Amino acid sequence: MSAQTSPAEKGLNPGLLCQESYTCSGTDEAVFECDECCSLQCLRCEEELHRQERLRNHERIRLKAGHVPYCDPCKGPSGHSPGVKQRAVVRCQTCKINLCLECQKRTHSGGNKRRHPITVYHVTKVQELLEEEGMDEETKRKKMTEKVVSFLLVDENEEIQVTNEEDFIRKLDCKPDQHLKVVSIFGNTGDGKSHTLNHTFFYGREVFKTSPAQESCTVGVWAAYDPVHKVAVIDTEGLLGATVNLSQRTRLLLKVLAISDLVIYRTHADRLHNDLFKFLGDASEAYLKHFTKELKATTARCGLDVPLSTLGPAVIIFHETVHTQLLGSDHPSEVPEKLIQDRFRKLGRFPEAFSSIHYKGTRTYNPPTDFSGLRRALEQQLENNTTRSPRHPGVIFKALKALSDRFSGEIPDDQMAHSSFFPDEYFTCSSLCLSCGAGCKNSMNHGKEGVPHEAKSRCRYSHQYDNRVFTCKACYERGNEVSVVPKTAASTDSPWMGLAKYAWSGYVIECPNCGVVYRSRQYWFGNQDPVDTVVRTEIVHVWPGTDGFLKDNNNAAQRLLDGMNFMAQSVSELSLGPTKAVTSWLTDQIAPAYWRPNSQILSCNKCATSFKDNDTKHHCRACGEGFCDSCSSKTRPVPERGWGPAPVRVCDNCYEARNSQLDVTEAQGDDEGGTLIARKVGEAVQNTLGAVVTAIDIPLGLVKDAARPAYWVPDHEILHCHSCRKEFSVKLSKHHCRACGQGFCDECSHDRRAVPSRGWDHPVRVCFNCNKKPGDL
Repeated sequence: MSAQTSPAEKGLNPGLLCQESYTCSGTDEAVFECDECCSLQCLRCEEELHRQERLRNHERIRLKAGHVPYCDPCKGPSGHSPGVKQRAVVRCQTCKINLCLECQKRTHSGGNKRRHPITVYHVTKVQELLEEEGMDEETKRKKMTEKVVSFLLVDENEEIQVTNEEDFIRKLDCKPDQHLKVVSIFGNTGDGKSHTLNHTFFYGREVFKTSPAQESCTVGVWAAYDPVHKVAVIDTEGLLGATVNLSQRTRLLLKVLAISDLVIYRTHADRLHNDLFKFLGDASEAYLKHFTKELKATTARCGLDVPLSTLGPAVIIFHETVHTQLLGSDHPSEVPEKLIQDRFRKLGRFPEAFSSIHYKGTRTYNPPTDFSGLRRALEQQLENNTTRSPRHPGVIFKALKALSDRFSGEIPDDQMAHSSFFPDEYFTCSSLCLSCGAGCKNSMNHGKEGVPHEAKSRCRYSHQYDNRVFTCKACYERGNEVSVVPKTAASTDSPWMGLAKYAWSGYVIECPNCGVVYRSRQYWFGNQDPVDTVVRTEIVHVWPGTDGFLKDNNNAAQRLLDGMNFMAQSVSELSLGPTKAVTSWLTDQIAPAYWRPNSQILSCNKCATSFKDNDTKHHCRACGEGFCDSCSSKTRPVPERGWGPAPVRVCDNCYEARNSQLDVTEAQGDDEGGTLIARKVGEAVQNTLGAVVTAIDIPLGLVKDAARPAYWVPDHEILHCHSCRKEFSVKLSKHHCRACGQGFCDECSHDRRAVPSRGWDHPVRVCFNCNKKPGDL
């Protein structure tokens, strides 16, 4: 490159190359500038050069976009202007030095050096840097804030308007690894909060909108990034404004306060009103009561290195007066902060959550307002990292998101409390017990974390909700609290055996540890109430949306309906007359162990007459074989088989041998004892079985609602599958999950699993969502 080529003729330099040529031959892009080597260096050259012992401690900086190095002759003591560094405009490739315009003229304008090849730096960038170096500090700060704009962070409905952490950082226009603090402002509407932020942080630029109109110009929460002080500045909606959703907007202010490091309370009143002290006092109490715990949980849940809730923010009360003196002016011996604490105590408010409270006043005799004192107070507080340290913008977003998720939702008008700015109703669950009317004491949206409702007071019994819970008394005395419910059948009984026992001896109470501890009709008379003998009772709250306290025996009708479905299927498969087929099926289900099954009885055991489809088969209660009516028309007591002293049907042979005792083993007797109860029930209902079977021919939809457990969604309300959303039709049947009670198609509910909590001790239909749940249903 010729020395006669002027910088203007050279044009713009496309990029900075390595000036060392030690490893890369000068072809790689420059990444570092070494002040002591006086050169720009690529990665390879920088690494190889500074491995040497004499160069190891050189000061090196990583280059940024548009970097222009300083002039080398100006750096040293021999330079023309000691102590003043000038930006280089060219680099001499032969001398390997950077030269400003004056040094180039002085050292390379004559002799052989005129012919040295040079590299020209970016002219426009050099001019900008030279202009910037000529600015004072105030002008530089103004220039840094020229492009700052604000954005809506949270709207008036408490909805966050940024989609995620990356979107928040992009709108804030700061680096993801930048450590920053949060400064927010509060005050009454019309007191000039936005105007204060614009003049304190952005040198009067309207970053936050202001308006002379009567309507509030700030709706929701707006944010902007101040690159000078490295803070996220948040503007809030004014208090005491004419607005809808007042409760939600007031709650929103506390969320902003909770994520702030420094809070400005702006007041334009000539005297400090009680509203200021009540707001800060109530905010402190609500912060400690509701937000500290949630912020700590967010710290643990998100794995944040910076604690979010060691202490609340610092507060600066910025008080502007026109006609009155500033606080403390008439008491020179007392500092304003002490007078403020006295006012808090007189009002019964204690701002314990705030790390500090400071007062900064200014009296405006003639506009404009002087914000310099507030700016100095802010800078002093921002430099104090003893209680609140700077953190990444992602941490700030996570904290705000956690608080918004936890404390959200509408606040009913009847819960608005005017005695406090931040009543508990703004932050606690709004559910009320249906039985006693007590409110839930947990935080809002606690159900998302699987935390159940809780109340501070005990509940009262309501017959409507039957809100009694039984616990096993024997287990309680051993130190365990095990809940039990009345059940149609024990878990060890088969479905039909359980129904038979239920009809004969009533419902049972079964403990997982102690087994069956109670039967409601165990004796013919004198049965005691279980509360007096085997269980303890507790009255519990009934919360909206829960299943209540339905007893298990409410499922008995649905169990019978399920059995009828199975019987009807058996009838259609066997192609038999309904009455005979059902009677035969039921007889085999509840027959004593020594009876021959109906399916194996093809002819009378005595006369050998073959049975036709409609012929009645009779079992001899003594020997258990099958006979026709004429060969088993006699009766006599068969106590040895457990039939008691009453006469029962026997065959002719057993009747004639009535004087001889049957040889029944003890084991057989024990086995028959259980099934005999079921058979006795069968004897009692056989005469009405024809009516039951007739009901099978009636569409089951007519009787389903009568047998439906209370937690099932009624059929007429089920229009789509709860899982796949397929619309039900004549071809697509509805099925209820026995666990959750919702309606599903067959594909989404083909799994079978026991649901003991609902009283289904044997495998029944459940949806695939309930089937995925671990443990017992």
